[in-house]
Amino acid sequence: MAATADKFDLYQQSVQTPEHEVEFFEQAYREAYKRKPLTLREDFCGTFAVCCKWVASSPRRTAVGVDLCSETLQWGRDHNLTKLKPAQQKRVTLLEQDVRAGNTEPVDVLAAQNFSFWIFKTRPEVVEYFKIARSHLNDQGIMVMDMMGGGECFNEDHTDKRTIKKGKKGFDYHWKQESFNPITADASFSISFKFPDGSKLKRAFEYHWRFWTIPEVREMLAEAGFRESHVYWERENEEDPELDGGWYRCGAADSDPSWICYIIAIK
Repeated sequence: MAATADKFDLYQQSVQTPEHEVEFFEQAYREAYKRKPLTLREDFCGTFAVCCKWVASSPRRTAVGVDLCSETLQWGRDHNLTKLKPAQQKRVTLLEQDVRAGNTEPVDVLAAQNFSFWIFKTRPEVVEYFKIARSHLNDQGIMVMDMMGGGECFNEDHTDKRTIKKGKKGFDYHWKQESFNPITADASFSISFKFPDGSKLKRAFEYHWRFWTIPEVREMLAEAGFRESHVYWERENEEDPELDGGWYRCGAADSDPSWICYIIAIK
């Protein structure tokens, strides 16, 4: 099963929930500016599933996806873009280039998801990227990033295992902390998949990042010129702990061995 598996399809099923992302972008933007956002730029967009869901959510919305990987963009064209109606497809623009290239119109929302900007390992690089990202925003614009942390993220060889789909055609998702250097904060992670027949697609995706913290990122956003930033933490659903309770702004959170949050930067 591993030999015939499509790693991009497995990734989208395991990692991405475009519907949720679109809903959260709208929530964060409304809380900042009291209106509905219409334009999106998705940096490090990969298969640009979020761009596609964005334009499908409203006939007034447009999206720009930016990524360096031609293979990933082409997969998105073949499997995500083709699912849209022709009129919707016309409202998606794809650019195969460095996210630091400055040749797009300003947007309401600029998203850098899945810890992607952690590829920049020095403070000057991140501040430069944040300045460029800010220049791509309308006067009323927000930048959206997700962050992760907790002690488990620093434990080498720790693997988070989840069953994504059950049954004979199902598969498991393994997120592994490969290495962490506490002196430089360099960290390596990998995604592997395991199938019911016992076969594995090992290290289908690998990431080599600088592990940034929330305070560091917020300080760099301020240095880049953003007016303010907010942390959105997940609220537990009191009736059913297995369900999300939504995201809300907060200034403090309980310690947790593994957490994910959003940072919203307001221009």
